[in-house]
Amino acid sequence: MMAASLLRRDKKSTAAHLKADLQRTDNSSGLRQLQELLDSVLNAERGSDPEALDWCKWLLAGGDGFDEFCRAVRSYDNATLCGLVWTANFVAYRCRTCGISPCMSLCAECFNNGDHTGHDFNMFRSQAGGACDCGDGNVMRESGFCSRHRLKTGENVPSVPRDLLLMSEMVLPRFIITIIQYLRDGYTEPESAADRDLQKVLQQLEPHISFLEELTKMGGAMRTVLTKILTNQQTFKELSMGQEENVYAKRNYEKYLSALKSSGLVSVEEKGAGAGATDTPAGAGALSLLGATAAASLEDSSKEEDQDGLQGVGQRKRVKLSSTTKDPSIMDTLKHKCFLEELLFWTIKYEFPQKMVTFLLNMLPDQDYKITFTKTFVQHYAFIMKTLMKSHESDTMSNRIVHISVQLFSNEELARHVTEECQLLDIMVTVLLYMMESCLIKSELQDEENNRHVVVNCGEALLKNNTYWPLVSDFINILSHQSVANRFLEDHSLLLLWMSFVSFFQGMNLNKRELNEHVEFESQTYYAAFAAELEACAQPMWGLLTHCKVKETQEYTKTVVRYCLETLQMWFDAIGFVDEPALNQLTFHLPLHRYYAMFLSKGVKCQGLDLDSLLPDQEMLMKIMVHPLQIQASLSEIHSNMWVRNGLQIKGQAMTYVQSHFCNSMIDPDIYLLQVCASRLDPDYFISSVFERFKVVDLLTMASQHQNAVLDSEQERPMLEGALTFLVILCSLRIHLGMSDDEILRAEMVSQLCMNDRTHSSLLDLIPENPNPKSGVVPGSCSFEEMLSAIADFKAPVFEPGGSMQQGMYTPKAEVWENEFDPIMVILRTVYRRDVQSAMDRYAAFLKQSGIHTGNPWPPYKERTPLHPCYRGLVRLLHCKTLHIVIFTLLYKIWMDHQNMSEHVLCMVLYLIELGLDNPVQDDKVEEEPCIEEHCHDSWFPGTSLLSNLHHVINFVRVRVPETASEVERKRERERERETPASTSSESSTFGQNLREAQVFSLVAERRRKFQEIINRSNHEASQAVRPKSSSSRWLPPGSPPQLVTEILEIRESMLSLLVKLHQKLSAKQDSLSLSWLAEVDPAHHAHGDGLTAIERILAKAATRSRHSKRCLQEICGKVFPPIPLKKNSPGDKKSMDKEERRQRARERQQKLLAEFASRQKSFMETAMDVESPETDAVMDMGSAEPLDSEVLYDCVICGQSGPSTEDRPTGLVVLLQASSVLGHRCRSDTPKRLPTTDEEHIYPEDTCGATHDVRLSLMQRYFKDSSCLQSVSVGWDGGVYVQTCGHTLHIDCHKSYMESLRNDQVLQGFSVDKGEFTCPLCRQFANSVLPCRPGRGMETGAWHTPSNKSMSTLVKEVEDLQEQLGIFPVESNLSKEMESVIKDIKSTTQKKYMDYGKNPGSPDNDFLFMYSVARTNLELELVHRGGNLCSGGASAAAKRSCLNQLFHVLAMHMRLYSIDSAYNPWTRLTQSTHSRDNEYCDDERPEVPMLFRDVPSLLIIFILTMPQPLRKEHFTCVVKVLYSLQYTQALAALSVRFSREERLAWSNSGAAKKNTPNSDKSWESLLGHMISELTKAKDVYDTNSEETLVLSSSVWSPHSIEFSLQQFCLPFLRLSCLLQHHLYGDGLPGCLVEEEFSLLAGCLGLSGSVQCSGASSSAARLEWNLDAFDLISQWCSEVIALSDTPTQQSVSLLGQDPQWAAPRLLHLPDNYNTIFQYYHRKSCTSCGKTPKDPALCLVCGAFVCLKGHCCKQQGVCECVLHSQHCGAATGIFLLINASVIIIIRGHRFCLWGSVYLDAHGEEDRDLRRGKPLYLCEERYRVLEQQWVSHTFDHINKRWGPHYNGL
Repeated sequence: MMAASLLRRDKKSTAAHLKADLQRTDNSSGLRQLQELLDSVLNAERGSDPEALDWCKWLLAGGDGFDEFCRAVRSYDNATLCGLVWTANFVAYRCRTCGISPCMSLCAECFNNGDHTGHDFNMFRSQAGGACDCGDGNVMRESGFCSRHRLKTGENVPSVPRDLLLMSEMVLPRFIITIIQYLRDGYTEPESAADRDLQKVLQQLEPHISFLEELTKMGGAMRTVLTKILTNQQTFKELSMGQEENVYAKRNYEKYLSALKSSGLVSVEEKGAGAGATDTPAGAGALSLLGATAAASLEDSSKEEDQDGLQGVGQRKRVKLSSTTKDPSIMDTLKHKCFLEELLFWTIKYEFPQKMVTFLLNMLPDQDYKITFTKTFVQHYAFIMKTLMKSHESDTMSNRIVHISVQLFSNEELARHVTEECQLLDIMVTVLLYMMESCLIKSELQDEENNRHVVVNCGEALLKNNTYWPLVSDFINILSHQSVANRFLEDHSLLLLWMSFVSFFQGMNLNKRELNEHVEFESQTYYAAFAAELEACAQPMWGLLTHCKVKETQEYTKTVVRYCLETLQMWFDAIGFVDEPALNQLTFHLPLHRYYAMFLSKGVKCQGLDLDSLLPDQEMLMKIMVHPLQIQASLSEIHSNMWVRNGLQIKGQAMTYVQSHFCNSMIDPDIYLLQVCASRLDPDYFISSVFERFKVVDLLTMASQHQNAVLDSEQERPMLEGALTFLVILCSLRIHLGMSDDEILRAEMVSQLCMNDRTHSSLLDLIPENPNPKSGVVPGSCSFEEMLSAIADFKAPVFEPGGSMQQGMYTPKAEVWENEFDPIMVILRTVYRRDVQSAMDRYAAFLKQSGIHTGNPWPPYKERTPLHPCYRGLVRLLHCKTLHIVIFTLLYKIWMDHQNMSEHVLCMVLYLIELGLDNPVQDDKVEEEPCIEEHCHDSWFPGTSLLSNLHHVINFVRVRVPETASEVERKRERERERETPASTSSESSTFGQNLREAQVFSLVAERRRKFQEIINRSNHEASQAVRPKSSSSRWLPPGSPPQLVTEILEIRESMLSLLVKLHQKLSAKQDSLSLSWLAEVDPAHHAHGDGLTAIERILAKAATRSRHSKRCLQEICGKVFPPIPLKKNSPGDKKSMDKEERRQRARERQQKLLAEFASRQKSFMETAMDVESPETDAVMDMGSAEPLDSEVLYDCVICGQSGPSTEDRPTGLVVLLQASSVLGHRCRSDTPKRLPTTDEEHIYPEDTCGATHDVRLSLMQRYFKDSSCLQSVSVGWDGGVYVQTCGHTLHIDCHKSYMESLRNDQVLQGFSVDKGEFTCPLCRQFANSVLPCRPGRGMETGAWHTPSNKSMSTLVKEVEDLQEQLGIFPVESNLSKEMESVIKDIKSTTQKKYMDYGKNPGSPDNDFLFMYSVARTNLELELVHRGGNLCSGGASAAAKRSCLNQLFHVLAMHMRLYSIDSAYNPWTRLTQSTHSRDNEYCDDERPEVPMLFRDVPSLLIIFILTMPQPLRKEHFTCVVKVLYSLQYTQALAALSVRFSREERLAWSNSGAAKKNTPNSDKSWESLLGHMISELTKAKDVYDTNSEETLVLSSSVWSPHSIEFSLQQFCLPFLRLSCLLQHHLYGDGLPGCLVEEEFSLLAGCLGLSGSVQCSGASSSAARLEWNLDAFDLISQWCSEVIALSDTPTQQSVSLLGQDPQWAAPRLLHLPDNYNTIFQYYHRKSCTSCGKTPKDPALCLVCGAFVCLKGHCCKQQGVCECVLHSQHCGAATGIFLLINASVIIIIRGHRFCLWGSVYLDAHGEEDRDLRRGKPLYLCEERYRVLEQQWVSHTFDHINKRWGPHYNGL
């Protein structure tokens, strides 16, 4: 067999040989050989094997190496598109300025190479995946292309030589069919096998598909070859079915056919020879009428669903529609003619594996492929949907589908092409219908039994999981193209289908009001319902509306409106609706109404259509109005707690309905529709319908008592307020009635800003934008920014001291409050009722501040923009008698103080009156034709004009009242008075006359009956169906409320007189309106104020607009008389005090309480927090005025007792112990290190304080005796223990019981009690230990302070004696126990590695070192907090609650247990000239550390801590003086090392010359000269680094610079000594200038020396030697010289140690966040090499770590926590790259700190959701650094949680 022989040869030569054969003209033998070779290599039966892939690579390359082949092919790449495909979570960019399609996106590389400065762009994290559009002119403007794709590369690329791709054309078809056969083999129906198997098949195919993907990336030339192969029908036919003899291929093909069948699809052949069935393209044939799915496919889908147990979610039975009118071919015909089609089929079957998707998309830059693929995709559309509905992973699958479809359908050209050729729209609508039909149920709206309407069931998975969104989003996407939308709007059958689709949502998710008990199960289906209406109905609607902008498109609007009305009519019939809505039912979903409303609005606003031509008859309008009105009334009911038994979800629905993302698709169209109805229907009918729907008809009576059939009395007030507010909104809202887009945007913005200050992004989110992205009003567009800057001021982000970080906010300008604040708009847009209150409070605050009005203002009245002429009819609402009667009645009731009236009711009534006055009816002249039935109404008011009705006086009113009411009582009294028989006749006659005149007011009965008759004349049965109102013939059960009787009230008021009386009542003055007031009135003055102002404004308007009103007003004001309300003697009234007055008093009481509380709080804060508060002074700074022997008294914050701390009952300070490495991170230079953002930059950690000290100690340990080394340095730079206190004290036994109670308290705390953590019981500051206070006096006062005149030598001797005293072990007492336990706490605070520095861990030397280092750490940190020097003096803020005094005593007590061996006591070496002790060293023992190498501050602390406490001040001063000489000598040595050889010589000579002058031991020159000459004796101390020093000292040393550097060298020691003296003896720290710091500190410490001799500034003058200076120096130098065996290099570095460090700083960050993000978000982790999912940066040292990364875990601890322990001793500050926020890790807890990067509007962008450019906020970064340095993370940040080592 030939193939076998070929297989044996090596691949390279075989490939070359075959290629040569194939290039011949007669290539048959070559072909045959190749076929046989491929038959054996590519064999699907064998499964996938790597060998096969390898063969393919060699064959394609035809003898060359594969990589060379790739390079060759790439050189012929002619693609002009980028086309880079990415998957979910990839970071891409979108530029709205450059995009034509809203879905445009760019990869980072193309974005950064293009010029987008000043554009509106953002970075985003891809959700579903996408592809880069750079170079595609259909999707974006060419100006935005990057430099690479701007060149039309295609033109200058040479054409591909034929032989290069010859092998590819031969081999690849076989390769692809192998993949397909493999997919066929592997596929099993999900029912029979677990999905796992599919994954397995895919895993094995992975290398093959990756290989294909690799090929697509070779560029245009290779893609062309692939396209040819994938779309070639001939090749497919030959290979797909298998040749005759190939049994495997046959079987394989049958598998494919059965897969087709089981998918419910029929291959066309099998459909039989129906004439021409084979050539019909899938989906042809226009769709006939509204109908449903083909019966055949229905049957089997229902079977499947039952198996899946999807039979409704515990809901009613699903409804099936079966009618076969729809073209079945769309749903279930598929025929594959090429590889591409079958590949897509399997991609769908396998539920869109990511690899396949990426391969199919990678091919898109090839134009031919793009078109074929799009058609194939459309052909499979129905199949995709079926697979999606069955899938268990519908989320992932949805993302993958959209990943593909968005690439295809965003391109208008392509979308139009497919719409024309493949019926894309038909397919989409049919598929959507089919999808929704799977979950329909019977609607129960209105007539529950006979309802024929079906709606979607919101409980179904399909809706709950949003499974439909990929299809809907595709539909919205293609409708955004003008050409496609036009086709849709022209195709009537499609529109009809679409309307029937929309009607599935009409009335879904019906709520029924629970009247008895609370629902058991709160359904959450409303989420699904609102999402479905928004996505499936509203968004396509907005898409269509954008194309109906101009006159030319009028026809479209007319068509849509016509079909809307038809469908609505069908809906009314189907639900059996006549005229009354069913009681207690509510649905928020009326998409048909909203379609109708929005197209009406658009038609009138943009297309110049006449409104009346689009409206139906009156009867239909009445029906249309019912359901939207029902929603408005129900909103009021929900807020009045009438639906409370339905659970919280009903409130959720009410909020969602008005929420910013939904309002312009829901409540706005509803209100607009009601406005249209109101403008066309009879106003009296409309008004009475409103009050009836709001159930407040019974309340609108003049009687003081009434019975309400439907409301409880506590619901009456909110419902009445709701009804009036609704009427005000209805009459004053102009969103669709004539406002321009800019005015709308402005109004929306003002209303949002008035509720609260807003950040830019929340404002963008809250302004309802047109949901369709192409609409033009894009958020962030220019108009938005311009508008914002016009109405609002920007408040820059501030950092409040409490630690809460403010974002940049926008707040309304003053003139906006004054002229544009519109409470009505605010009420309409508030989701929470409290926002209305918040807006009013802010408004009140503004008025108070600007001095306009000081009281409680009422909502201001705002003038409205004029109505569009079409809607003039709306004004008639304000001028109808019914409304006037209601207004009159309410004014009367408020004046009479009837129950359930409120300020808000009055406010709304006045608003309505004012609206009426401002909108007069146009045709005043035309009298209404008299109508006899209406007589009862006419007798109330003569006409309909509000202006003329205002002054009409009403005399008598007939009311029906309960028998018990006060009116009846009064009538009886009258009758009793009337018993005198004489005058009976005349009395009764006048009384009868009154009876005739009296007005009867029944809002409902008459009006509605008339209308019913008008409407139902033709329809007799319907009029029978009208239910009579129950009020007249109410059957009263026994024990029911008293019977109603008719009474006549004498009123004799007009609306004007009532207003005047209300004015009196509100102002509580009799003559509140004088006649003179009327003369000079001007309505404009009264824009802001309370109810009085409002009434005055209305009266003024009435007076100026009508002479008659003015006359009446003058009369009324002329005879001002006190109102005598009838209610005073009514028995039911116990409110003797006026309601307003009571409110006022309550308010005052509240204010008083608040003020008292505030002052208490203030005084507490002062005592607890103040810098110089008295108690803390006593504890810390021991006032000098204290009597000498008094003990310090401490207050215990737990038991409140005050007393001294005693041995038995010690008191302690509340402290927080924390390990800190802040000191260790200090550097020499003041400028912080930069964060690296390129591969070239690095951070070197070697120069930090911690590292330097470590090196120094290990160097010493190499050459010197360990115990001596451990006393020559301090540790604690890294991992030192810092002790801080809040200054509060408590008894230690009280603390123990407090901890016990915390332990038993089960409340989740932010701290762990087991670790000893707690919060201070008084100030709640975080703490973890208690530091015992020493009994006795606070500080060494009195005797200890007295300065002594003893000579230096006596003092030196005394100090030595004190050191010799043995440590007396303390008596075992409670105090000593506590001290030990604190020491234990201190040790457990830091990690073991920071405590063991010695050669043998745990030795006393080690412990000793650790203890005195704790003192050193705390002193050094206090210095850092004071700014690194003591110039500021005083107890600075950081030191105000220092506990160093107490800490020192605890440490001292512990240290006394170690006595220093006198032989090694450094004191003797400091103060006595010892003779050479070389002979004492044994051979093996190493020498001690020379004095010149020792750390002087460490020695100071050791001496102080080991001497008996309390120590006398004179001894302290003595120690300081002796150590100063050592420090000074070290300074000289360090200086001499830095000289060049010549300088050394010169100074040594000049020093020798001065040696013999008096006071030479106090002149640095002589001392320096002596030093140099001594050290020169040692072999090459100075020779080693002469070259380096030359570089260092390029500047010549002048005496002045030498003096300066000596002072600087000694300053750190002086500062530390001074601070220590301040804490031990309470000495003050005077402030000074920086230049004077040295002399001042020396003075404080008593280093006066002989200042007089050589001026104050000389440092040497401060020296006091107790031996001969030169001898002592020689002695110290000799110790260095004796070290013959240490390499000189080391001894020099030990000599020249500079003690100065700059303040600790965090890294310097770049200004633009993108710099960090681009470099780090793809950077691979240093430890595991992978790109971390959540990368983070340490801001202290710049380390790059994985947050939560399991790859880098060690012993179960994740990398961030590990790093925080290593770098900051358990404090870490990390910047999360992908979120731009900073997290703080402190020990076992962590917290989110916030972000230091803000956008241009001063906002954070957590998780980079908005993706706007971010810039460093210096203030915030400073605050972060400040908190780190001052160790206050625990106190300032409140939200801590445990991290369980998982970060």
